[in-house]
Amino acid sequence: MGERVVVIRVRRGGRMGPLLCCLGIAVLLCRGLACPGPCSCSTKKNGRLLAECAYKELPEVPRGLSPNVTILTLSANRIGWLWRGAFAEVPEVQSLWLGYNQIGGAEPGAFATLSQLKNLDLSHNKMVTFPWQDLRNLSGLQILKLNNNRLAGLPRDAFQALAELRSLWLNDNQLTTLADGTFHPLPSLSQLQLFNNPFNCSCKLFWLKRWAESTSVSLTKGGSTLCAAPGRMRGRAVTDIPAHQCVAPSVQLTYLSKLDNTVLPDGLTLSLHCSVAGSPLPQIRWRIQTPGRGVEIDGPNVARDGSLSPSGRVKQSQERFLVFKNGTMAIPKFSKEDEGTYTCIAINDVGTREVSVNVALAGSENPAEDLLQDDPHASPLGGRSCYKGDEMDPVGAGEKLVIVYHVPREVKGTAGGAVPQVGLVTLLLALGIVLGW
Repeated sequence: MGERVVVIRVRRGGRMGPLLCCLGIAVLLCRGLACPGPCSCSTKKNGRLLAECAYKELPEVPRGLSPNVTILTLSANRIGWLWRGAFAEVPEVQSLWLGYNQIGGAEPGAFATLSQLKNLDLSHNKMVTFPWQDLRNLSGLQILKLNNNRLAGLPRDAFQALAELRSLWLNDNQLTTLADGTFHPLPSLSQLQLFNNPFNCSCKLFWLKRWAESTSVSLTKGGSTLCAAPGRMRGRAVTDIPAHQCVAPSVQLTYLSKLDNTVLPDGLTLSLHCSVAGSPLPQIRWRIQTPGRGVEIDGPNVARDGSLSPSGRVKQSQERFLVFKNGTMAIPKFSKEDEGTYTCIAINDVGTREVSVNVALAGSENPAEDLLQDDPHASPLGGRSCYKGDEMDPVGAGEKLVIVYHVPREVKGTAGGAVPQVGLVTLLLALGIVLGW
């Protein structure tokens, strides 16, 4: 649709016949061989159409390129920005060379239409931003050169769709760190260049040390991939980050019958204590999921004097749960509405660990029997704890259940006498396979 139809009538015996035939063929092919004035276009022996536009002082991507172009060279021009749809005219391009321009960035969508692209060179520019989401459409990309730019970071999933990428150049940028697992989605990667970046060799980069030591990828000038910070690591290779200073978190969750030296309102109180270890010392976060709500608490909300933090810092949904700096959480006046899953999360620069318990309020005098009737796989245990870390119980992993049982104020004894209020009886029951028990 939309194509021009050229009709050529040739008079028999006329001398203009051959000339008109040639003219007609030229008209038919002109669209396929379109070439902007500053560029030179030619067909290679392999049939690929080359548009050579390098060293032309071009301020932008030229218009009027043939849609059949498969190789486009725009190196060494004065292009300063790549707009959305800049390459819409050349959807078949397989090799795109844009090195040695003045490109400061590219708008999202600038490369999204180039689904046939195999080679992309943006080296030696001034790029501070890059449309990483465009790479999702470039699943056939094999070579990506972003070296000698001003990129200060890249998202963890930047290369998630590039299963065929073989060579990645990120050297000579402003990268200070890389998210754990950045290069894991690249099964075909054989060459990686990261040198001459001001890396901060904290434990956030420890994963790169372990990856570099175990991968078969050639890390070009790996010994020159140096640390710029902290001071004790300046000038040393990234692979020299001390292992003993970077230890993944371990976490242990236990039940407490009371809070020492803490005055809480009268009523039934559930207290959970989260103990963590690791280097750097992990931060503790809590995630609570009850039938009526989900709550996430990023840190303590109770001051040393027992008062709640200012209301502006504590959301209304969090006020129900008292979180202390020592890793303890207390839920005063625990009720059926508070039943649910309580998860302690330990986070440091090396990784994350979490462990959960399911908490339920018993509705009879013998909750253990009720639970065993509901779940035949449950079994009673003594007062132990739930643990998760690097050295896990080889049996497996699962969650445990804390049953909180509140005895009525007066219970008839066997001799007919009244038994004083017990207050709180706790049974720890295993659901599935318990962590570290």
